[in-house]
Amino acid sequence: MVKIRLTRGGAKKRPFYHIIVTDSRSARDGRNIERVGFYNPVASGNEKQVELNTERVQYWIGQGAQMTDKVANLYKQAAKAA
Repeated sequence: MVKIRLTRGGAKKRPFYHIIVTDSRSARDGRNIERVGFYNPVASGNEKQVELNTERVQYWIGQGAQMTDKVANLYKQAAKAA
């Protein structure tokens, strides 16, 4: 099954997550199909906390991809901001 989920990046004690489309069997930071956005939980000032390509997310949902709970919340947040 194809999933839309987070993959971790960034430094120690300073996480940064990419929102990716991947096969559910692949590792968290493993191979991905497409990168559709990012989430920065420690954003401050002018930095964006969430950026998401909603058109591509809609495309993948139409193809049968499932979003994780956290990505679904971030999607709602990004849709509200746009």
